[in-house]
Parts: sequence; C-alpha cells; structure tokens
Amino acid sequence: MSQPASSRNGIADIPAGQLRTRAEEAASVLPPLLVQAQQLAGAVLLGEHGRRRSGVGDDFWQYRPVQQGDSRRMIDHRRSARGDQQFVREREWQIAQTVHLWVDQGQSMRFASDTNLPRKIDRARLLSLAAAVLMIRGGERVGLTGGQLPPRSGNMQLLRMAQHFTDDDDTPYAPPEHRALIPHARALFVSDFLGPFEELEIALTKAADRGLRGVLLQVLDPSEEQFPFAGRTRFEGPGNGVTHETLKASALRDRYLERLAERRDALERLCRAAGWTLGLHHTGDSAQSGLLWLYHALERRQ
Repeated sequence: MSQPASSRNGIADIPAGQLRTRAEEAASVLPPLLVQAQQLAGAVLLGEHGRRRSGVGDDFWQYRPVQQGDSRRMIDHRRSARGDQQFVREREWQIAQTVHLWVDQGQSMRFASDTNLPRKIDRARLLSLAAAVLMIRGGERVGLTGGQLPPRSGNMQLLRMAQHFTDDDDTPYAPPEHRALIPHARALFVSDFLGPFEELEIALTKAADRGLRGVLLQVLDPSEEQFPFAGRTRFEGPGNGVTHETLKASALRDRYLERLAERRDALERLCRAAGWTLGLHHTGDSAQSGLLWLYHALERRQ
C-alpha cells in the first residue's frame, strides 16, 4: 500500500508546534516593512481592479546601455556587436510600465511630534513600498533612482527595495536623486520637501527634460502644519543644525505658516511646469487613505 503524500514527505511526522515554528521562521525572512506594505496594498486592492496592463504598443523605442540588474537575455547582441559596449533593446510598452522611486531618507524625515505618530520617514517608506507592490502586481517594473536598483518586476525586487529602505542618510536634508532615469518613464518622489529648494528644482527639471512624468508626495507631521507651540520652546534643526530657543513660541506662528505656504506654492508651480502631480499626506492620517490617493495619482500619470 502506498503511503500518503504527506507521510512520504515527512510532514505528517512533524509535531504541530514545530510546523508553526518553521512557518514563523520562514515569514521572519521578510522585512517587517515589506509585510506591512503588502498588507496595506492588499487592503487598497479590495475596492480596486488590479490588473496587468498591456501597455501602449510593442514598437521599438530605443537602445540603452546595460545597467546593473539587467539579465543577459535582455542584451541585443546585434547592436552590441558594433562596439565594446552592450545595449538593451527597449520597446514602447516597457517604457510606459517603468516607474522610478526616490524616498528621502535624510535626518529631517526622522521627526515625529508624538509617540503615537509614526516618523515621517516610516510613513514615506511604507507608502512608497506599498505603491511598488501595487504597481508590480499590475505588471509594471519599479526601481530606485540613481541606478542603485534599476527597474525590474517580481517579488525579489520588492525585497531588495525593502532592504534598501533600512539605510538612513546622515544628510540633514537629502537631495533628490535624479541619475539613471529612463526617458519617458514615470516617477514618484516622496519627502517633506523642506530642504533646499534648488536641489529639487534641478531634479524635477532634469526629469521633465527626459520626458518623465510623475508625482511629488509631501509627507508632514501634523505639528508642522498647525504649529501648536506656545510659551518657552526650543527648536532644533535636523542633525547638528540650527537651534533656536524662544520664550514666546506663539509669536513665530504667523511667520512660520507664511513660509510654509510659500514653500507649498513653490512646489505647486514647479509641478505645473514639469507636468507632475503634487500631493500632501499627514502622518496623523491613515496610511490607507494616503496609498489610495497615490494609487490613483500614479494611474493618471500612466
């Protein structure tokens, strides 16, 4: 008499407690951030139609040099044989389904005004990775700006991105990375955008010159919008930045809110000029509402 499959594989002989332990060990391989992002993406997809897109065509678009992360089967050997450099042949549908991500991991993003609120950087990472989950499930290729992680599809790419998001940047205000952008693709930049404006202006201008369209998502702590400070208060900049102490913080409120409004207006003008979409998310709001807005904003950029 033949044995049951489970017995032949040795599963039936393993106690339930050990099976549970093995399952927990397998699950622990995934970074907690990726698990949260997958759960958040799953909640958003409950009311949406996640589907694989066929793209806008299968016509030849361009040759580009091989990048880190490209497989050997992507190389066009006929074009590469003309010189010493290897090239990849890209088609129009591949460009339409390529998305670059940049997430500000600088020190200014590590702020939270209350222990019950997530840090700006934690919410930015979660929303960005959850958006990547949705896009990859829709058949798109997602990667990071700067060439560190070229756009690819698949769960392994999500794991690489989650691991990258564990690296903090010691820069007080991290400048947007705009290298290695594929022309006519899409992009998502996530930051508080409170740092030097010139760096952002350069990045978005270069992206627009290469035909990229995308979304700027500004992530702020509620206190950065409301300025609820009064009395004696000490303000500290990110890292070893400027420190300012005042006995009457409420006197600074109007000027601060005026400067914040000026920055928002500048962001809106920059996005209009580049053909991008500007969004605002507060860490006090639900991550699901933020991802839902982001999901539709990226869809409009398609």
